[in-house]
Amino acid sequence: MSLVFLYGPLCDTALRAVVLGGGVSVQAGSVAGVLHATAHGATWALGAGVVRGDLLRLTDEAAARLAFYARVTGQAAVPCEVALAEGSVAAVLYAGGDALAAWSAGDWERDFAAAAVAAARDVMGLYGVVAADVLARRYGHMLVRGAARVRAAVAGPVTARRAQGAGDVDVARVALPYANYFAVEEHDLRFRRFDGSFSDTVKRAAFVMGDAVTVLPYDPVRDRVLLVEQFRAGPYVRGDGECWSLEAIAGRIDAGESPEDAARREAVEEAGLRLGALELVAGYYPSPGAVTEFLYSYVALADLPDDAAGVFGVEGEAEDIRGHLMGFGRLMELVASGEVNNSPLILTALWLQRERGRLRAG
Repeated sequence: MSLVFLYGPLCDTALRAVVLGGGVSVQAGSVAGVLHATAHGATWALGAGVVRGDLLRLTDEAAARLAFYARVTGQAAVPCEVALAEGSVAAVLYAGGDALAAWSAGDWERDFAAAAVAAARDVMGLYGVVAADVLARRYGHMLVRGAARVRAAVAGPVTARRAQGAGDVDVARVALPYANYFAVEEHDLRFRRFDGSFSDTVKRAAFVMGDAVTVLPYDPVRDRVLLVEQFRAGPYVRGDGECWSLEAIAGRIDAGESPEDAARREAVEEAGLRLGALELVAGYYPSPGAVTEFLYSYVALADLPDDAAGVFGVEGEAEDIRGHLMGFGRLMELVASGEVNNSPLILTALWLQRERGRLRAG
């Protein structure tokens, strides 16, 4: 039996149940003093004074599961003395990563809890299958995917397509042959056919990506847009002779962030722009046969004077992004010629062609 003191997100009962795999004995307690924990080469201070949390008595299996999850999420174990109503006991405390002194239960519950629980299901589903250090390198992206799972669980319209029922997909095996920032998952599964029977078991692989946004800034007064240009690995690996791509501003939706917030953040990072009103173009899978990515595409009203374009990018992410200001007519010429050859910008340009009169009149 192991005694572990938990503070912060792991006091959330839903998250803790996923990580530990079952019920545990929980007792309220506190730890006094300044606590530090080191994980992945960095040191965090848990807090000063009295830190309140939960003392858990864990079986060896539950303790091993917790240690695995802590390693993946960048938390390290430190010894501590836990004050209880009847006295004090020696225990181990996990701290670091997102278990910081600035942690706020209300903020975490509102912004991160659902994504963290979904990510924990992915992490613990690989317990005993993939090493913790391998998953630690991509935990940030697993959080992004967890947030995507939460958004995906919101039911979409079903009027022409078949409504999915419980048990319509039967999964026999899941494998992870590649995992880094992105990942590849293989699923051996059966699915219900249109005649009601089940298909044979088939292997389906998917390239695992989180949700993302694209946003095209449009100045309805000047009737111009701002595009960004950057090197892209996809065309290069395909063998394309032109690997610099004209695109809308784009980026991943971070955990705890809405698609609209992500669009505004990316506009600052990639173009130095503060956006006005956002118009949703569509939410869609660009390649549903093999890619999990779901895109939210927007047109944003913006002030685009002659000096609005520049070279931007986030330091440390090898981004080298050049802005292009151009009139709406020029954008449509590039779409027609094929020089604009990525689906989000083509889709957005065609939407803007339809809605341009309304936006200019407004």
